[in-house]
Amino acid sequence: MKPILKFLQPQSGQVIGGDYKKTFAILMLIWFIINLIQAVFTEVLSDEAYYGLFGKYLDWGYFDHPPMVALMVRISSVFFTGNLGIRFMSGILQLATLFLIWKTAGFREPDSRRVILFFIIAFSISLFPIYGVIAAPDAPLLFFTALFFLANKKFLADSNRTSVLLLAVSMAGMVYSKYQAVLVIGFVILSNIRLLRNYRFWISGILALILLSPHIYWQFSHDFPSLRYHLIDRSEGFRWLFLLEYLPNQMAIFNPFTLGAVFYVMVKNKPADPFTRELYFVITGFLLFFWITASTGHVEPQWTIACSIPIILLLSEKIPENPSLLKYTGRFILPSILILLIVRIIMMTNLGVIRKMGYADRNKKYEAIAKEAEDLPVVFAGSFQKPSLYKFFTGKDAVVISSLYNRLTQFDIWQFEKKYHNKPAFVCISAANRSQVYETGSLQFSGFRTDSLQTVNRVKIVFSLSDTRLNPGDTVSIPFSMLNQYDYDIDFGHRQFPVEVCMSFLKDEDEYFKQASLDKPVGVIHTGSVMNRTLSGIIPDLPEGKFQFGISLNNVFGPAINSNFVKITIGRDD
Repeated sequence: MKPILKFLQPQSGQVIGGDYKKTFAILMLIWFIINLIQAVFTEVLSDEAYYGLFGKYLDWGYFDHPPMVALMVRISSVFFTGNLGIRFMSGILQLATLFLIWKTAGFREPDSRRVILFFIIAFSISLFPIYGVIAAPDAPLLFFTALFFLANKKFLADSNRTSVLLLAVSMAGMVYSKYQAVLVIGFVILSNIRLLRNYRFWISGILALILLSPHIYWQFSHDFPSLRYHLIDRSEGFRWLFLLEYLPNQMAIFNPFTLGAVFYVMVKNKPADPFTRELYFVITGFLLFFWITASTGHVEPQWTIACSIPIILLLSEKIPENPSLLKYTGRFILPSILILLIVRIIMMTNLGVIRKMGYADRNKKYEAIAKEAEDLPVVFAGSFQKPSLYKFFTGKDAVVISSLYNRLTQFDIWQFEKKYHNKPAFVCISAANRSQVYETGSLQFSGFRTDSLQTVNRVKIVFSLSDTRLNPGDTVSIPFSMLNQYDYDIDFGHRQFPVEVCMSFLKDEDEYFKQASLDKPVGVIHTGSVMNRTLSGIIPDLPEGKFQFGISLNNVFGPAINSNFVKITIGRDD
């Protein structure tokens, strides 16, 4: 450690000066090799397996994210299979990201000392190097954010055609990667309102919108699922935990020593030019915005990762020029890198801690399920994780049937289960009096075979309430309509998957369901037809407060999301 510290001292520049480009190339190669090794030996995450399916079914949008991650994974799959078939492009994009950040910094007198400090700072941001390993939307987001800052710096110096075009491509690329891009663009504009007086900036924005038009149309044609999910469905209400966990999570993501250094720089130094002010605004704006957002729900720590680009730019400029910061880097930031390396090595192993976290040997479970299912498609209940991992580890078909116990996913847009209607399948769920427990060594899972699969998630229910204030014990009578959107009939008396109508009450993370009676039996709803019925039921003994109320079709997979939900109030009228 001491030789490195001595090397980083300002006077060392006179000795090493040298070929900084060679130093840069060597460190880039080392960085890539480390990421490549970890990409190969670290087990794929469930989100990555999910994105792997995105890559198999390219589209202009997906339920959870814009389409850039799908394209990234698809390109990886052209060259490799297995882990690298999903992750390879993440490593390539990160090298390009580092190069763009270095070009944006544009040091007047670069030398090997600055190069090494640049890589120390970049590597010290805990999560930044990880996006050169795993496949995630954040990898292209970081690349296009770096391109955006480079393009904007060029635009501020000379708003010529090249900078206008580069700005448009970078803005569109950011939005195609992840929706946090809107915040990067917004905070840059807030930091420099004069940009709005430059018609060339408006041209770049219009060009970006043109490039984004296929994705905008996809959102419109699918009733804006991504926006509804991120802006409405993820809201969980106020909890002190969400606010209190935010700052510790951010310190973990950015490394408390690195984050402390950038706060020191921002407090001690006023921005000397519009570009530096933009860096300040993006860092401060992101951290404050998501802290405020934490008042309405849990904030995923990585949502602020775009800040790593301005953080690297600021510290790469200020640390070499400040002896105190240079000393701080040697004493705190540099040693923290050793800890990060140890953590990354542990992630590649099957040590107990990794196994307990559920990030090791998952392939064995899905291979055991595949052996039992043989050639049958596997049907899971829940969210996207299980069918995505099953497909990745076995290469065989799997679907998931969502319910009110979990959220909608891209599988609800794909609707793969339609292919298996009234056909044999292996249903991998724990259902009373139906499922068998299978054991393979220490592995255990439940399921049963069916010769005729039926699901009801695509039956649309429409209803209206005459009174939105209800009391436990009240009897309600609710007219409703059911539209069968399937290309086949739905049998409510199905011999293996019978269907019942129930009232659904949702409050925060709690769900309450009450079976209801109908004025007439349903029998069979023919394809494309509408059936009108009246539901009668008694409001269960629910706690007082606000609830979301809907009508669901319930079967072995749980109550489906068939209707829109309306707000009601449960009271206690005497």
